[in-house]
Amino acid sequence: MKTNMKKDIKKEKKDAPLEPPKLPVDLPELELVMEQLQHDGQLESGAVHDYTVEGLQVSKATIDRVHFHNVTWIESALREAELTDVLFEKCDLSNVDFNGAILHRTEFRNCKMVGLDLTGATMRNVRFHHCSGDYATFRFADIKQCLWEDCSLRGADFYSSTLNKVQILACNIDKAQFSSTKLEGIDLSNCEFAGLGVGIEDLQGCIISREQASVFAELFGLIIKE
Repeated sequence: MKTNMKKDIKKEKKDAPLEPPKLPVDLPELELVMEQLQHDGQLESGAVHDYTVEGLQVSKATIDRVHFHNVTWIESALREAELTDVLFEKCDLSNVDFNGAILHRTEFRNCKMVGLDLTGATMRNVRFHHCSGDYATFRFADIKQCLWEDCSLRGADFYSSTLNKVQILACNIDKAQFSSTKLEGIDLSNCEFAGLGVGIEDLQGCIISREQASVFAELFGLIIKE
C-alpha cells in the first residue's frame, strides 16, 4: 500500500500543472512606478494600468505580485530582475532587456514582445498566451515547466537553452533557432514552420507530424522517394 502511495505522489509531481501567478483580489493601483523601480528597486502588491515606462535602466529589481495591464515599455532594461507572481496583460514589451532575469509564476497574455531579450534567464511556471514574440531571445536560458500557446515566435532564438517540461502549442516558430538545444519530449506537431535552425542530434525524441517530417528531410539534404 505504501509503495503504491509513493508511486502516486511521484506521478502527481511529474504531471503537475503549470502554476499561475498568485495574485491577491482587488489589488491597489500603484503610482510612481518608475520612481519605485529606479530608487527602491522594488515593486510589489499592486496593479499598473495604462502606463508608459520609458528609458528605465535598473539591475536586480524585484517585482512581486503585480498585474501590469496595457503598459508600454520603451527602451527599458531590467537586467537580472526577479519576477514572482506577475501578470502582463495587453502590454508592449518589445525589445525590453530582461537579461539574466528570474521569472517564477509569471504570465504574459496578449502581449507584444518582439525582440524581448531573456538571454540567460531562469524561468519556472511561465506562460505565454497569444503573444507576438517574433525574434525574442531565450539563448542560454534555463526553462522548466513553461508554456507557449498560440504565439508567434518567428525567428525566436532558443540557442543552447535547457527545456524541461516545456510545451509549445499551436505556435508559428518559422526560422526559430534551436541549435544546441535538446528537443527530446517537445511536441512541435501542431506548430507552423517552413524551416528551423536545429541540428540532427538536437531532434532526438522530438515529436513532429508526418507533414513536418518532409521539412526536416529537406533541412538535412535527404531525398524522400515517393
